[in-house]
Amino acid sequence: MNGGPMRCSEEELGSLFLFEKLAPDQLALLCREGRVEEFAPGPVYEEGDPATCFYVLLEGTIVLSRRIGDYDVEITRSSSRGVYAGAFQSYLGDRLRQVYNSSLRVLAPTRFFVLPAETFAALMRDWFPMAVHLLEGLFFGVKSAQEAVGQRERLLALGSLSAGLTHELNNPAAAAVRATSALRERVAGMRHKLGIIAARPYRRDTLETLVDIQERTAERVAKATDLSPLEASDREDALSDWLDDHGIGDGWQLAPTFVQAGLDTDWLDQVAAAVDDDTLEGAVRWLNYTVETELLMNEIEESTTRVSVLVTAAKQYAQLDRAPYQVTDIHELLDSTLLMVSAKIGPRLTVVKDYDRGLPKIPAYPSELNQVWTNLVDNAVSAMNSMDADGTLTVRTAREGDHLLVEFRDTGPGVPDEIRDRIFDPFFTTKPVGEGTGLGLDISWRIVVNKHNGDLRFDSVPGDTRFQVRLPLTSAEPRPPQEPS
Repeated sequence: MNGGPMRCSEEELGSLFLFEKLAPDQLALLCREGRVEEFAPGPVYEEGDPATCFYVLLEGTIVLSRRIGDYDVEITRSSSRGVYAGAFQSYLGDRLRQVYNSSLRVLAPTRFFVLPAETFAALMRDWFPMAVHLLEGLFFGVKSAQEAVGQRERLLALGSLSAGLTHELNNPAAAAVRATSALRERVAGMRHKLGIIAARPYRRDTLETLVDIQERTAERVAKATDLSPLEASDREDALSDWLDDHGIGDGWQLAPTFVQAGLDTDWLDQVAAAVDDDTLEGAVRWLNYTVETELLMNEIEESTTRVSVLVTAAKQYAQLDRAPYQVTDIHELLDSTLLMVSAKIGPRLTVVKDYDRGLPKIPAYPSELNQVWTNLVDNAVSAMNSMDADGTLTVRTAREGDHLLVEFRDTGPGVPDEIRDRIFDPFFTTKPVGEGTGLGLDISWRIVVNKHNGDLRFDSVPGDTRFQVRLPLTSAEPRPPQEPS
């Protein structure tokens, strides 16, 4: 609960940077129209409530937060005398919905100078009419520009994400469709061969042996190991010779399938021992359908698993259903980002991951860091593609004292000396018109420095450009907003 109104000192108000240029009669008017209140630790006002008062900090510590989904995200913490909050846009009147756009709470007994919103608006229009016009134009102009540029940035990000995800999903989806079609044919062929075998006068123990061989064949397919090209070729030759020696035509077509399944001539000897010579070929071809069916089901499983992995990566990249601020594995974020932009990377560029897997998780805003990674990878890829040559992007993580380092190194042409001082400026871009807004590095800088108390810098020579992000290993109070220098 707050401690109620207190005496307003014109001298104290005049000592604040916000009011230091006001005349004595103006300070006196402020004291008459406003009040000084002390608040105990706790909330002052809540986001979305009607904006009824303008608050100026006289003494204490304040925290401003925004509601994102089900979580309150801290955006500012300060003990600086003169900082203000509340209805500071009341001079815009009904041109803007007058509600608090954040929540304010205090961490210790805190004194505010409090001015009713209507009074603050009237004084602004009366004392600074030209400034009000300029602020109105600036506010609505910037808001309009931000909406236009923000929409463009979101569309570019969505297009990049959609292109990468669609490209990556298309391959396993197409493979699953092909494998399903082929599987249908193999199952039909296996039914046909089974009918032929059933029509023969086999003894019961012979059929049981064939079924047992079929089961063991399926097990061997699941446990098959990869062979070198030379080993596979030698085994195919041996199987082809065996099939030819036993009068089975087109053995060279069956041999590769058996080799892929991990089968050899010893396995074929077991099949030959279970049946007579007249039915050997039918039995072998029936078991070939079994092998092909198992291999196709493995392919379908791998393809659908790949789709599931891609969906999981997309969810990780977008941070759906997750708290905006959480303890995060940086490597998971990097992997999901690289997967999402893989279509843009292309076949001529090689990605090398030099991760220190022993690094701890850190408190961060994962979705915003993904935006940083995307911007830095996109710039590196664009730089290397401009050379029309093969290139390498190396993503490295390491520990540097109490910070975690993430470095993006590319083999592009480097950053020219004449633009080094402008590279973090808003709207500055070296990309062709329509391919970039010039906000990627500016946004990245603000996310790393202002949002995470980190550091973003670069070092560049032709063939070796490195953008380095350093993030604190433990949470810290957000620093006051800074501009790239």
